Amino acid sequence: MSRAALLVLADGRFPAGGHAHSGGAEPAVKEGRIRNAEDLAEFCRGRLHTTGLTAAALAAAAAHGHDPLALDEAADARTPSPALRTVARKLGRQLMRAARATWPSPELAALARARPRGAHQPVVLGLTARAAGLGPEDAAHCVAYETVSGPATAVVRLLSLDPFEATAVLARLAPELDRIAEQATAAAHGTIDALPAACAPLLDITAEAHAAWPVRLFAS
Repeated sequence: MSRAALLVLADGRFPAGGHAHSGGAEPAVKEGRIRNAEDLAEFCRGRLHTTGLTAAALAAAAAHGHDPLALDEAADARTPSPALRTVARKLGRQLMRAARATWPSPELAALARARPRGAHQPVVLGLTARAAGLGPEDAAHCVAYETVSGPATAVVRLLSLDPFEATAVLARLAPELDRIAEQATAAAHGTIDALPAACAPLLDITAEAHAAWPVRLFAS
């Protein structure tokens, strides 16, 4: 198992397209629900324990060896918002391109053929981790970190928040990231139907509204 591969996959500079997405932070800022570092911490914590757990478990299950097409269907069922389903597949398609260039594998190629318009991003990430020689817990940690680092990076741009404060938020959330990754990994050893299905209805609602904005800084 290569820890260096984990660093490459989790690096925000890995060309997977996440920099263009705020994870729901842009509408939260506009609505006044994120105004400072404390609000950002609460937003990230809520996202981590709901959609973050669900996505991390899907990624861990893919890395564990569950059927990626069945996992993709499970991801669809766990994503009520059509806008977020579209986003997840766009991000999955972009990640697939980067993953196949970096760690080519028959499993990634097969999923790309079966889902030419993109599979859900957590499923692709799990298969990418598998191709890179990483395990389910590594995949879960990557997703858990993305769940909070995306909004934190976006809020630095949206509010001109001090990047030191944003990084401190992520550091303070580290123990919770570890716990979510552990829960997701444990769930991945069960059946697909038993994977977590936690959701955040407000994120679904604001995602639909955000998709209709004529002008926005982030794609989601």
